[in-house]
Amino acid sequence: MPNDTEVTLESLSELLKDDKAVKVAGIDVDGIPRGKLMAKSKFISIAKTGFGFCSVIFGWDMHDQTYFKELKISNKENGYRDVIAVPDLSSYRRIPWEDNVPFFLVSFYDPDTQESLSACPRSLLKRAVDKLKEDGFGAMAGAEYEFYQFRAPADPNATQRNSSSTARFLLDNPPDQLPSLTEGMFGYSLTRPVHNQDYFYGIFDACEKFRCGIEGWHTESGPGVFEAALEFGEIREMADKAALFKLTVKSLASKHGITPCFMAKPRHNLPGNSGHMHVSIVDTSGKNLFYRGSEDPNPPYPDIKFLSDLGRHFLAGLLDGLPDVMPIVAPTINSYKRLVENFWAPVTVSWGLEHRAASIRLIAPPTASPKATRFEVRVAGADANPYMVLAAILALGWRGVEKKLEIPVPPLGKGEDVGGAADKGIRLAKSLKEANQRFMRKESVAREVFGDEFVEHFGGTREHEVRLWEEAVTDW
Repeated sequence: MPNDTEVTLESLSELLKDDKAVKVAGIDVDGIPRGKLMAKSKFISIAKTGFGFCSVIFGWDMHDQTYFKELKISNKENGYRDVIAVPDLSSYRRIPWEDNVPFFLVSFYDPDTQESLSACPRSLLKRAVDKLKEDGFGAMAGAEYEFYQFRAPADPNATQRNSSSTARFLLDNPPDQLPSLTEGMFGYSLTRPVHNQDYFYGIFDACEKFRCGIEGWHTESGPGVFEAALEFGEIREMADKAALFKLTVKSLASKHGITPCFMAKPRHNLPGNSGHMHVSIVDTSGKNLFYRGSEDPNPPYPDIKFLSDLGRHFLAGLLDGLPDVMPIVAPTINSYKRLVENFWAPVTVSWGLEHRAASIRLIAPPTASPKATRFEVRVAGADANPYMVLAAILALGWRGVEKKLEIPVPPLGKGEDVGGAADKGIRLAKSLKEANQRFMRKESVAREVFGDEFVEHFGGTREHEVRLWEEAVTDW
């Protein structure tokens, strides 16, 4: 449902007059919506001031296991106290698969300082956007997600496949034995979606109604793999769309007995799941500021002859800071199974005009229109938190603009297809442990752009992930 009218505190009662309840959700560090159903009267009473929300969602991992190291926001010492959750009225939409119950996203605030919580993903992105706003600029973004889909074998005692039969299979069998939704490699197939037509079109329709609309929706190369390009828009709205797109897919898939998988690398010897992000900077009128206006007769590299000085500095900032924010764009142990040589995933600090093997793909004239000039950051996987990824892109790029950084490496040649030769850029981290050590070190660019408090918290959550991995005994 489009949100064509501004939602205000004064209009809430009228907006919700036919409803009994409201659903709210905030985003945790792993990008997962955490929320609850509230009585309408309760929601209206706290819409302005916010309400207490248990801080433990910043004190445990995605399996609700508390972090082995006590982190500042939520811990035993503070009793896993409440933080303040404030509804964002502009995020209003209705959940079409739940009888159109009204839905709002919240952002989290520190109860002592009343300032935005350092680790709140929505707030992290807002702080990056606000920095641009101070200088009279804004940002636009797009997101693309690839994901595998698996189907639980039919329960002989059930009349149809559903979430219960899927859960039963997952409990009784190893996850890697789940059969793919469709078999074989066939990107851009017109026939395979017909095999699951209600599901395929159901997601497309539900996303439109849930204000996370899809621009392009197709099969990708891989058994049971789909790819969605979400509707381009303002960068904060784009992050909301990305998080809610995943929620939509998971919710509808469960009704069809399907398990979607946004892991970066679900299966050995098959392509991984990317979460490519597209970003551009605009002025107050919406004009794209990455386009130069006319061809530069003497550019440092031919690839950037149509890229503005602001765009060049932004690119330099991305390249300079990328190695220091790898835990954000590749946040799990599994993320680094995707970022390996000999697969179509970037592994070095690299860039190039329309180069899909590069970490950063410049999309600009002559292949794109001036208003579509942008950067596609291709390192991030589908497992990454969209708010944090977009915040990192914006913060690093703007640091490059403010410092007037120069592009540190030449563009990739067209024949370099594994993320770049060694002399064209440094190798990105090969593991989460290596990435997190760089992220948390004293001189990290991440500390410069995000502050120590965020780095200590998020880095601590990744140390937890690494420790669990080091203690695990695997099939390997």
